[in-house]
Amino acid sequence: MRSHLLNDATAEQYRRSVTEGVERVAAKLAATDRPFTGISVDALSPRIDEIDLDQPLHDTTAVLDELEDVYLRDAIYFHHPRYLAHLNCPVVIPAVLGEAVLSAVNSSLDTWDQSAGGTLIERKLIDWTTERIGLGPAADGVFTSGGTQSNLQALLLAREEAKSNDLGRLRIFASEVSHFSVKKSAKLLGLGQDAVVSIPVDHDKRMQTVALARELERCAQDGLVPMAVVATAGTTDFGSIDPLPEIAELCEQFGTWMHVDAAYGCGLLASLKHRDRISGIERADSVTVDYHKSFFQPVSSSAVLVRDAATLRHATYHAEYLNPRRMVEERIPNQVDKSLQTTRRFDALKLWMTLRTMGADGIGQLFDEVCDLAREGWRMIAADPRFDVVVEPSLSTLVFRYIPAAVTDPAEIDRANLYARKALFASGDAIVAGTKVGGRHYLKFTLLNPETQASDIAAVLDLIAGHAEQYLGESLDRAS
Repeated sequence: MRSHLLNDATAEQYRRSVTEGVERVAAKLAATDRPFTGISVDALSPRIDEIDLDQPLHDTTAVLDELEDVYLRDAIYFHHPRYLAHLNCPVVIPAVLGEAVLSAVNSSLDTWDQSAGGTLIERKLIDWTTERIGLGPAADGVFTSGGTQSNLQALLLAREEAKSNDLGRLRIFASEVSHFSVKKSAKLLGLGQDAVVSIPVDHDKRMQTVALARELERCAQDGLVPMAVVATAGTTDFGSIDPLPEIAELCEQFGTWMHVDAAYGCGLLASLKHRDRISGIERADSVTVDYHKSFFQPVSSSAVLVRDAATLRHATYHAEYLNPRRMVEERIPNQVDKSLQTTRRFDALKLWMTLRTMGADGIGQLFDEVCDLAREGWRMIAADPRFDVVVEPSLSTLVFRYIPAAVTDPAEIDRANLYARKALFASGDAIVAGTKVGGRHYLKFTLLNPETQASDIAAVLDLIAGHAEQYLGESLDRAS
């Protein structure tokens, strides 16, 4: 079995095996003509259930053959221009190369003596990002597994900085369309169910600062502690960006920690055209960024950034076997001192490879393309009498609803839209997401692929309308 260990004696076997795997994936990518095969859970499950994991195949070629049957053939391919569903981006080749390198070397980014240069590369990328944001010379941060962990760590720091012994008095303010991880974090941090105060949004799905001011004042009057305001720069459902400068003013007035969840909107940090849309982010106390959303990186690649590096001490614990206190005095850089994780992948390498190959402008150009495409798609849907579109896009998300001319029952329209989404997914021709607006079912395009064209949007709209019309026709037949 030692023949499977990666080392100096097996380097050639490693080269052959990885090359074969890469060739399989490359062939699959080249031949993929739709984002999904449409296979059902009931059809795929038996293939995997019948595999006996206690009976190995002993040959990577045979394993790759099996993998083709249980995964590669029916995987959902985000690189396809008609994958329009969730916040999943196609990935750039330099980042995939970085993934291959980091997996093989397998550095762990918790301590210097497990990573060396990896530690310094991650720190350099954190500094690069905080400079792009404008957080100032005392800023710092650390890579995380994703936006949920980044938001959790930011709110942990905010909780500790609030310096309250009564957790029940702490309040977090976030818009009604903020990410669910805000409420999840409140629960994990031991705060009460009422800790998150939901602030209404305006027509453009942006936090209403008048309502925020009112709630902050009420919080003070009730003897409660305004622990944090979470502003969102790119909501999951709408891509909307809260009014950051106005929120920053209120946070300063009430002495409240300002966290900006820019997991989606962080692509604007590299934008050549739309950077001003996140003006005010530089005033945040902490920021979440997801490079694996709008920097075209493979998952996972995220970070939490802070204005004051000293606040990261709230996540610091020392263990004699890992990062004893004396290492701080010896100026040995251990990233575990800043992180909620201990063992941690060298995910920063993917972004490093991307920046050193493409440059920030290259990333920004790609993100600008999808933002511009969303604007074109919005005009297309707004002019189409078959659809109702919710808001003009701030980033690259479009939320809309099929509205049949001959049907007025909102519940029946809901069912038609739900059916259209399911039927489209089952066909494999395209994948779109869904959400609710005002209690009604809507569909969603999340445009993160620069290869997607206006013609793809038009074609998918026609497919949606066709499926919805089919459902309504069958519904009328059943009713007659």
